Amino acid sequence: MDNINKNVSIIIYWRWLYRVQLHSNSDKGDGSVKYILTGEGAGTIFIIDDTTGDIHSTKSLDREQKTHYVLHAQAIDRRTNKPLEPESEFIIKVQDINDNAPKFTDGPYIVTVPEMSEMGTSVLQVTATDADDPTYGNSARVVYSILQGQPYFSVDPKTGVIRTALHNMDREAREHYSVVIQAKDMAGQVGGLSGSTTVNITLTDVNDNPPRFPQKHYQLYVPESAQVGSAVGKIKANDADTGSNADMKYTIINGDGAGVFSISTDKETREGILSLKKPLNYEKKKSYTLNIEGANTHLDFRFSHLGPFKDVTMLKIIVGDVDEPPLFTMPSYVMDVYENAKIGTAVGTVTAQDPDTANSLVRYFIDHNTEEDRYFTIDANTGTIKTAKIFDREETPWYNITVAASEIDSPGLVSHVPVGVRILDVNDNPPELAREYDIVVCENAKPGQVIQTITATDKDNSANGARFHFSLDEGPSLNPNFTLRDNEDNTASILTRRRKYSRTTQDIYYLPVLISDGGVPPLSSSSTLTIRVCACERDGRVRTCHAEAFLSSAGLSTGALIAILLCVVILLAIVVLFITLRRSKKEPLIISEEDVRENVVTYDDEGGGEEDTEAFDITALRNPSAAEELKYRRDVRPEVKPVPRHHPSSSLDSVDVQEFIKQRLAEADLDPSVPPYDSLQTYAYEGHRSEAGSISSLDSVTTHSDQDYNYLGDWGPEFKKLAELYGQIESERTT
Repeated sequence: MDNINKNVSIIIYWRWLYRVQLHSNSDKGDGSVKYILTGEGAGTIFIIDDTTGDIHSTKSLDREQKTHYVLHAQAIDRRTNKPLEPESEFIIKVQDINDNAPKFTDGPYIVTVPEMSEMGTSVLQVTATDADDPTYGNSARVVYSILQGQPYFSVDPKTGVIRTALHNMDREAREHYSVVIQAKDMAGQVGGLSGSTTVNITLTDVNDNPPRFPQKHYQLYVPESAQVGSAVGKIKANDADTGSNADMKYTIINGDGAGVFSISTDKETREGILSLKKPLNYEKKKSYTLNIEGANTHLDFRFSHLGPFKDVTMLKIIVGDVDEPPLFTMPSYVMDVYENAKIGTAVGTVTAQDPDTANSLVRYFIDHNTEEDRYFTIDANTGTIKTAKIFDREETPWYNITVAASEIDSPGLVSHVPVGVRILDVNDNPPELAREYDIVVCENAKPGQVIQTITATDKDNSANGARFHFSLDEGPSLNPNFTLRDNEDNTASILTRRRKYSRTTQDIYYLPVLISDGGVPPLSSSSTLTIRVCACERDGRVRTCHAEAFLSSAGLSTGALIAILLCVVILLAIVVLFITLRRSKKEPLIISEEDVRENVVTYDDEGGGEEDTEAFDITALRNPSAAEELKYRRDVRPEVKPVPRHHPSSSLDSVDVQEFIKQRLAEADLDPSVPPYDSLQTYAYEGHRSEAGSISSLDSVTTHSDQDYNYLGDWGPEFKKLAELYGQIESERTT
């Protein structure tokens, strides 16, 4: 490049050349010119010699990464750094070479094709890409070929379409194929680069194989005890196909067991499930023959020439003999017995037989699972059922029991049958009025007027109580006030027989009615109707009735009732007064701890001891001797037991009442433990003690635990109650 003065684009194909030289006309070769290179890759990929202008590449160039580079060159004065010529632009294009092999970017491939497809059926199109320049030579021209997979498949060299190469490829013979496809550039010439990929081809199934039974004859053993509806065996036809192409249906097309057995298809295992429709009996039929067909449900008519797509086999069923329990002649029994029948009355008979050829003897018994089963007994040999109690149909009209039968030789084989016992009705209940009637007749009633319609009920059933007959139960005499009319529809009407009734003359009438049923023999009962006389309005509405009419049935007059009520009121008043007095006497013995004054105690009865007083402190009643021996306050708990004062007994015996009171008054005045206020002190001293001694328990110090009251029993009958009372208290304390 001798002339870089022109500002033009110069294209340089960089393929075989690894060196380019720039030269300016101003360059005299003395080194005064300096060459500068700028642009893409300058200084990294391309380096320029600033003195000679030679451009070198530092590494090999890859067209597939960058196809061209734009560079700018300029010559400047080395001394002044001023441009000698305008900047020139030139483009370096990288020339392509075949350095990239074809590649299958989507491989490896997985594809399917139906079996039995025609030859040339398209399977897949593969595509290889070459990174070389397709516009320059044959570097990117690819040709396809098959390296592995012949003779089953072929590939188009130009398009890469893979096709089947054989007729009727059978999946059942071979299902999977691995095909290797090669792509070579340079149009397949020698020296070209190549790449390969693998195509995994799987043949999909079609229904080209009919089902086939492995055997033409089968034999199956079924015991006669098999339950109806249960599966007794399986059968299967083989089909080489898979999926829905192997689905099939089994049917029984003929045979003497078509009505006894049925067959269904298990969709998972594709087996025929043989089930029992009717019970088997070895003694009646020992074998059955069935013709069973298995056929595909999804047919492909392209392959109908390979059919038929079904197969038939014969199945022989052998019935096995089993020791069976006794068989009742009926699935259930219904028996009748009259109520009130005697215990031991025969109700009916059940019959069972051994179905086996041995014909063993049978014994019967009742399962006592419920209370009803205990109301009957059964003859173990004959099966006759009898009553074990007397039944009442009105209480329980129906009984359900279970009878069992077993063979004598094999007691473990038991069969059961339900037996219903119906209790038949006997006319043993007389008819009764349906309810209690409150009948009212108006004073202004007219003869022949219906004042009430009555009905009856009967606990017996309709055969013995459906038709009732009503009549007056008054004997030969005729009731002058009322009459009864049988309506012949199980009702009767009460009618008046005279004009006007008076409450003042008679306010209540009693009308006996006789009711009989239509049973055999007929039963009857008598009931009395009460008819009240009331004052009524003109339209028949009741205005008022005497209260005596409601009380007449009790047989009491008004005066008697008033007297009874008065007595009840007096008794209640006495009881209230007595309770009031008792409460006033039995006030709780609550003594304030601060009030130490003695109490005024009043005795107004004899006997009873301490139970007769409500006082808390009764020390003042002590006799002088006892008071001298033990003197301390009873209303305050003493901290230290006081020392008793000793006085000569002679002085106490000689003191009189006046002197005693003075002595006590002095003691009270000088006692520092009493409150600083006057208190009332009562001294009931009457002199010396009696010859019988004291009967009080006041001599005890602080407790009654050391008292012995047995001596009270020796005082005579006057103190019997007191002895019993204190003896009982002592026994309770001891306990």
